[in-house]
Amino acid sequence: FLPSLPENKILVAQHPLLIVANQTATLICNYKYNGTGKEFRASLHKGTDSSVEVCFISWNTTKISSNSNKKFNCQGDHDKDKVIFNLWNMNANQTDIYFCKIEVMYPPPYVYNEKSNGTVIHVKETPIQIQEPQSEMPLWILATVTGILAFYSMLITAVFINYWQKSKKNMYHQSDYMNMTPRHPPYQKNKGYPSYAPTRDYTAYRS
Repeated sequence: FLPSLPENKILVAQHPLLIVANQTATLICNYKYNGTGKEFRASLHKGTDSSVEVCFISWNTTKISSNSNKKFNCQGDHDKDKVIFNLWNMNANQTDIYFCKIEVMYPPPYVYNEKSNGTVIHVKETPIQIQEPQSEMPLWILATVTGILAFYSMLITAVFINYWQKSKKNMYHQSDYMNMTPRHPPYQKNKGYPSYAPTRDYTAYRS
């Protein structure tokens, strides 16, 4: 709630506390101005002495511009009777008290608000999540590939065993062929017959 003001004065009100759990904060600076200013500048300052300017926004009747400190991620926006500062990617080291400052830049006289009570922004530590390394290949694909490889391995083994058995059987049949070259009994070797001559049957002459 902002009370009534004398002419050409600015009064600012802020929420006293913001808890930041997701690294993002939205700080609203409500203000009341009773004057004829046409060009304004609003800035957000960090620290009890407001020594660090986090970001600022300036506007007039035709345009709005905004800029941020390199150490912060901050964007200002202007709405009727309030300025909104959006901060993101905040870390625990940025926990501090923040003050809004509203200035009338033109026309003269230059006017700015008295220092408000400020807003304490408490940024919680973000827990570090350790993710287990994920397999480059989904499990079902890995299982399918393994199954296919196992099937082909068994098929190749079966073909090899079948081929080996057939080869062994052919070798066994070849070894069963006998040498058909005629041979004489050992007792005929001393009778002077050629080795190839058949044995004569003398029983035909005994009649």
